[in-house]
Amino acid sequence: MATESTAPPRIVRFGTFEADLSRRELRKSGVRIKLHGQPFEVLAMLLERPGETVPREVVQQRLWPTDTFVDFDHGVNTAINRLRETLGDSAENPRFIETVPRRGYRFIAPVESQAAAAPASNVIPAGPPSSGTSSSGAAQAATHDHSRVYGRHAKVLALAVAVATAFLMPQAIRWLQHLIRPPRIESVAVLPLVNLSGNPDQDYFADGMTEALITDLGKISALRVISRTSVVQYKGTKKPVPEIARELHVDALIEGTVTRSGNHFRITANLLQASPEKHLWAQSYESEVGDILALQGQVAEAVAREIQVKLTAKEQKLLGDARPVNPKAHDDYLKGRYYLYEREARVALDKAMQYFQQAIEEAPSDPLAYAGLADCYVALGWAGDILVGDPSPNEIMPKARDAALKAVQLDEDLAEAHTSLANIELILNRNWSGAEREFKRAIELNPSYSPAHVWYAHYLAAMGRFDESTAEARRSLELDPFSRFTKDFAEWAFYLAHRYDLVVEQSRKSLELAPEFPWQHYDLGLVYEATGRVGEAVQEFMKAEELLGMSPGRMAELRKVYHQSGEKDYWRKILAICRESTQPRKPATTSGYGSCDYMQNADIAALQVHLGQFDAAFESLERGYTRHESELLYLKVDARWDDLRADPRFQYLIRRVGLPQ
Repeated sequence: MATESTAPPRIVRFGTFEADLSRRELRKSGVRIKLHGQPFEVLAMLLERPGETVPREVVQQRLWPTDTFVDFDHGVNTAINRLRETLGDSAENPRFIETVPRRGYRFIAPVESQAAAAPASNVIPAGPPSSGTSSSGAAQAATHDHSRVYGRHAKVLALAVAVATAFLMPQAIRWLQHLIRPPRIESVAVLPLVNLSGNPDQDYFADGMTEALITDLGKISALRVISRTSVVQYKGTKKPVPEIARELHVDALIEGTVTRSGNHFRITANLLQASPEKHLWAQSYESEVGDILALQGQVAEAVAREIQVKLTAKEQKLLGDARPVNPKAHDDYLKGRYYLYEREARVALDKAMQYFQQAIEEAPSDPLAYAGLADCYVALGWAGDILVGDPSPNEIMPKARDAALKAVQLDEDLAEAHTSLANIELILNRNWSGAEREFKRAIELNPSYSPAHVWYAHYLAAMGRFDESTAEARRSLELDPFSRFTKDFAEWAFYLAHRYDLVVEQSRKSLELAPEFPWQHYDLGLVYEATGRVGEAVQEFMKAEELLGMSPGRMAELRKVYHQSGEKDYWRKILAICRESTQPRKPATTSGYGSCDYMQNADIAALQVHLGQFDAAFESLERGYTRHESELLYLKVDARWDDLRADPRFQYLIRRVGLPQ
């Protein structure tokens, strides 16, 4: 009688790995990986008890006899660290091995176990056992009759199967093809690569590698690639893959690690299908920092091959062209990008500019730092705040132009530089056709570069091409759904296109995720104001002022004025507060002046229009025109100017800005 074996499974699969516990071997994607001795013993212990905590004492007892004198803690830590390095895992963001504080370790990934195949001698043949004696003649005759009956039944069954096959086979084949055909991957997100260097100061390098991989994948037109500003929130997350994919609306995720020692680094990348959840591909790469651009292109091409995306000749060239870099200059460039993504803080923007300048001094022929510096100048030029001592756009934009032109001169295929040039054409040169040409070029080079789409949406809205503008704004939100900058600029584009329903919908979504966002309240206020809901508009504006840092004393004055005297005196009080803040000073989020820290002359003019001070409003608009302020681009479509449209001075101003009548 056969008995059920209680031996533990000898082959265990997890992720892209396969551990053969009998042969003491570890394989990754079918390739054997070097892992021997104590690290493998630790892995075997954890795989034999998946999901359970294995105490450190048990690990010690298995690795060392009781009469062995060693530093057990150091030995266990060394074995665990070596195992994690081999698996591309980390203690801070574990995918496989979790440390249970003061207790031990637990294997947390799903496992698939397979027992060793049973030996052939243990297989019991099917059918009746032989008695070892002769059968009777009656039994033989009965058997013969039964065989004829069975034969007729078999023929009938075979005919039925043949008929069914003829009719059902095409449908069955189509069903099977649908069942086994892998889901098509058209969108991906690169999760923040984990820094395994053991040095938090190297976080900028891991983040830079993440952004670079996003940029390279973004050059593939058949893919939608989520922007860095929307994936950074998943840094250190333990959310499951399907949940992250649902939140980002993508088909697949890429995750991995970066380890750096000096100028040598190692990157591991894993491609994970979201639904059904499945490991599709994994690979490790090693390189020197000087060859980092070539390696980034290799990873992007490998992902494209795995998901069966056909690259165009242009895309192959974009991913294949890679120049060596100066390691020190590239480090400074990555640090600049690290701070640039904190664009809402002026201090961070200043730091970014310093690092880009250093990178340019160290490697004057590298285009990346010039493109980053141009981005910084454009961010300053778009803001052009008049009350905090910022230089005017007509002072800052020539610097942006010089940096962007130098970047394009050194590398014509940088989408970021072409986006900067488009904004320079708009703000500095008021060259509308030139701006559109540059926007289209940027999107052609990197269809997933969200800033190009959202700024192009503003261009199209300013031109009165509302359907196109709305489509571009929607696209920017698909590419960068959690970015404050993208949300605000997309809502603003919807407002300019008079799609007030979309402004309300998107603003409320944004506030559900982050109630501390001020500009969503401001955008709602603009919509309510444009649609005659003045009381609701003022309430939203006051919420924005409070979140923008207006001091409690000034907020109390605003509320008192509004409740006692109405919206006219509310606007008069805001204008007085902004005039109070006009003394030049350093930007500071705690200045207590609220929206006044972000005012352009056009915003002052809008307050004056509210108060019926039309001559003063035209004087403010003229100052904005002289400074080349960005809000003058929207004269044709912004509802705030409806009371001025019949004035010949307003029509003349539109012509001078170059807008079509």
